[in-house]
Amino acid sequence: MFRHIMVPVDLGHVEKLDRALSVAADLARHYKARVTYVGVTSPQPGSVAHTPREFAEKLARFAAAQAEVRRIEDVASDPITVHDPSIDLDKTLAKTGEDLGADLIVMGSHIPRRFDMRSHGGHLAALSHHSVMIVRDDA
Repeated sequence: MFRHIMVPVDLGHVEKLDRALSVAADLARHYKARVTYVGVTSPQPGSVAHTPREFAEKLARFAAAQAEVRRIEDVASDPITVHDPSIDLDKTLAKTGEDLGADLIVMGSHIPRRFDMRSHGGHLAALSHHSVMIVRDDA
């Protein structure tokens, strides 16, 4: 059913993504699908990495670790650099899903604490032609 699963990850909050990462891995093993972990960063130094190159290296290590820990055979990483991730995130993820040829996007989400804040997952589902699975964390 699924051949390529895209998993957006925020390397600054990996501890909150365990359920989404587990679901993506389970689906990948079940369907023998490729998993591409996508991370979005800016060209400016940030809390995760000082440069886009360092960010790409960290994302690649993250993908390799996920493959080993979660027993996924076919993984890749795709670091994306945009001017302002807070503004461009949803459009960038939708375009990346198209570019990758992903047929499913699995992403983590938190339970909203304030209902006036928009949901990246919901907005991505509205922008994208892909199936989008939003997995809430435990908290």
